[in-house]
Amino acid sequence: MLFGMLILSGCGSDKSSGDGDGEKQYVIGVTQIVEHPSLDAAFEGFKKALSENGFKEGENVKYDVQIAQGDQSNSQSIAKNFVGDSVDLIFANSTPSAQTALNATKDIPIVFTSVTDPVGAELVKSFDEPGENITGTTDTHPEAISKTLHFITDEMKAKKIGIVYNSGEQNAVVQVAEVNKLAKEAGVEVAEATVSTSADVKQATESLVGRVDAIYIPKDNTVVSALESVITVANDKDIPLFVGELDSLKKGAIAASGFNYEDLGYQTGLMAVKILKGEKKPSEIPVQAPENFELMFNKAAAEEQGVEVQETWSDLGKFIEEQ
Repeated sequence: MLFGMLILSGCGSDKSSGDGDGEKQYVIGVTQIVEHPSLDAAFEGFKKALSENGFKEGENVKYDVQIAQGDQSNSQSIAKNFVGDSVDLIFANSTPSAQTALNATKDIPIVFTSVTDPVGAELVKSFDEPGENITGTTDTHPEAISKTLHFITDEMKAKKIGIVYNSGEQNAVVQVAEVNKLAKEAGVEVAEATVSTSADVKQATESLVGRVDAIYIPKDNTVVSALESVITVANDKDIPLFVGELDSLKKGAIAASGFNYEDLGYQTGLMAVKILKGEKKPSEIPVQAPENFELMFNKAAAEEQGVEVQETWSDLGKFIEEQ
């Protein structure tokens, strides 16, 4: 009888403990709209912040990573599955991912990053007053787009700028509106080419050939996931290419104003730490913006696209090989 009681006692131990020491095991659902360097770097920074604060993968944290492959219906299914699994926290990496997560739950804490306009996307009421179960970081610095656009118009002397973007991505629409506003102030034209999927990107970019002096790619998940197609056209046709974030710059664009997405992910991870430790509720943590940004140049891309690199550019920003 005593032996049987001992067996039953063992079976009744805390299920959340993976090693028998009673430590809670956390499950974090990671929803990401597509795979591309910036989003991947943000996730790495997020994990680093948690690991440095006692939440270590493989010990007391499990990450359930789900990529929607650019499909909104996949994103919705991922969010619903996380709710069904009762994960402890959802890390939503991109605007569409955050929107579907918030639509799926008003109870599970959600921390987002790589979101261009959290208020416009109806994720939060304001930066200072986020929703009951959601907060995070935006990947937009108020001067980032203007700094790049001024370089295109002042240094490149561009009179017409082409933009390729997915009109179904709210984050991209906000950026394009800002580009149009700045272009109008500078007295230059904008030619828009819209896409629905990454398969449309090359053809949309080719439609701009002969019509524009430069191409600007905003932080658009659909287009950035197929950026190689844009770079190919820009290189073949000697069209100066500019982008909205530094990871795309390294792939083959001339300039971008941006920041390190791993740093932004780390910043977001520190917010998640406070929530997991019970120190703060999402509603008590204001939405944060990138702490630093700068104009960066890719000398090799400039030469590939027939643009002569000027020494004066070093007064405006940094070349990536100087990092």
